[in-house]
Amino acid sequence: MRAVAGFRNAIPAPLLSLAAASRRSPSCHLLTRGGTPSRLPCSSSCSPSMATPPPPSCVSASSALPPSSSSAPASLEKQFEDFRVQLDETASVRERIRAVVMKMEATVRLMNSRLLLVHHSLPNPDVLEKARAQAGVLKGLFGRLADILRECPGQYYRFHGDWRSETQTAVSLIAFLHWLDTGSLLMHPEAEKILGLDSSEFGLDIEDYLIGLCFMSNELPRYVVNQVTAGDYDCPRKVLKFLTDLHASFRMLNLRNDFLRKKFDGMKYELRRVEEVYYDVKIRGLGSADSTQ
Repeated sequence: MRAVAGFRNAIPAPLLSLAAASRRSPSCHLLTRGGTPSRLPCSSSCSPSMATPPPPSCVSASSALPPSSSSAPASLEKQFEDFRVQLDETASVRERIRAVVMKMEATVRLMNSRLLLVHHSLPNPDVLEKARAQAGVLKGLFGRLADILRECPGQYYRFHGDWRSETQTAVSLIAFLHWLDTGSLLMHPEAEKILGLDSSEFGLDIEDYLIGLCFMSNELPRYVVNQVTAGDYDCPRKVLKFLTDLHASFRMLNLRNDFLRKKFDGMKYELRRVEEVYYDVKIRGLGSADSTQ
């Protein structure tokens, strides 16, 4: 015990006090500078001014995010504002077109009802005249559509689908009316003239014209049967020649597998029905001498 006490007495007092302090604060360590021990603080318990920052996990997530912007960039807002204006303008044009198309639908239905009367008797001039009057109404309506499209240059096919069905039906009706008058096919320029269309601005689409002719051919077999019933035995021969020439002309086209091709494929069945009526009339010896040649 005396040896231990002597050893302690041999240790300088500053070192003893420093050792006692290190026992109270284990996180501190010693550094000797020039033979004189000194203490460096390592934590907030040693020296508040030298405390280490908290670990990254202690930092809140909101402080790590970039500051949010209260409004979108000006370029983005301008782009979508332009989109809104364009969509509103397009919707306005479609509403105006739809108003005209609804009147076209009513006119086409009325014209069709007039022409249906030719299936019940021999062609009546009064019936045909009433149908021609509706064709004049259609001409005025197509003119109104042309006026609307002039406000949207280069946008014909963007809105074309809105009146396409009515155009095809109108072509079929005026083509049937033309055949009743002349016995010949209504040509494309003639159809444009009747409907008041201008090929340079607002013309008649070729596919609409061809589909309209296919629709017209659907009426001919029924017309032939009714005319034979009414005593016109020469009608099958004329219709057969007309349909044969029309079908042969369509075969010159390289049609895709679309709606027009389907309607053209149906034309051969209409042609077959007319052939059956013609052969039946010929076998029975009905009609004039020309019709049996």
